Amino acid sequence: MCYDIKASLEAQLTRATREQDYQAIDEILEKLIPLTDLPIHHTSGFNHPEVLIYTDRSPEFPEVATSGLVPHWVQSEQQQKKLWNATLNARSETIFEKPSYKEAANNNRCILYIDGFYEHHHYEGKTYPFYIHRKGKKPMAIAGLWSDWHNDEGGILTSFTIVTAKGNSFMTKIHNSPKLKEARMPLLLTLEAEEYWLNQKESNQTQIIIEELLTNNNIELESHTVSRLRGKEYIGNVEQITNPIAYKELIF
Repeated sequence: MCYDIKASLEAQLTRATREQDYQAIDEILEKLIPLTDLPIHHTSGFNHPEVLIYTDRSPEFPEVATSGLVPHWVQSEQQQKKLWNATLNARSETIFEKPSYKEAANNNRCILYIDGFYEHHHYEGKTYPFYIHRKGKKPMAIAGLWSDWHNDEGGILTSFTIVTAKGNSFMTKIHNSPKLKEARMPLLLTLEAEEYWLNQKESNQTQIIIEELLTNNNIELESHTVSRLRGKEYIGNVEQITNPIAYKELIF
């Protein structure tokens, strides 16, 4: 599952930079970035980081959102906190069926731009963290769903979930958890697929596009092992967390 990510300022500014919208870049840096946890070298979705997402209601200017989708129908903060950690990822195969995602899948889609993500590889009873990124270290565009939740005090929480899909042959070698039936990975979007994801609302057609993305996706990935992401050896959310670390005992 895709819980751990790296998201730099540059990656989160991808859309505005690509459009050469320098006014938007200035506004994002001045008004939005201070409200986020950026830059993020490593964080877990369970920390519910504040990042930027581009939504179908605001495709050219991002919004601040927190990880873990909270549907609008949640009744209380107690229910929200109980649900939060269960909605960090949404399986692409069931987003049009699950109550937590169905409405968002049809109406509220977003894109999150990141530098890369982390997954754990299992080998002889131990786990080894890998950092996965695009070849050439270009930012990744990953599909997401978003929602606005109004709490009892009149506040609004904008949240999102990362859409995942069956892992490709590259990810199958890395993401081999014995607890999972198959490898998973975030649903990566090509440049052409970005606009489709934000604008297309026909679920049947979207499911077909998702299948095409998985079979014809030409986004090349690279990976390397990094230092521990959990426990006493974890060095924290620092730039060095993505540095390559060799584990002599690991045969991969």
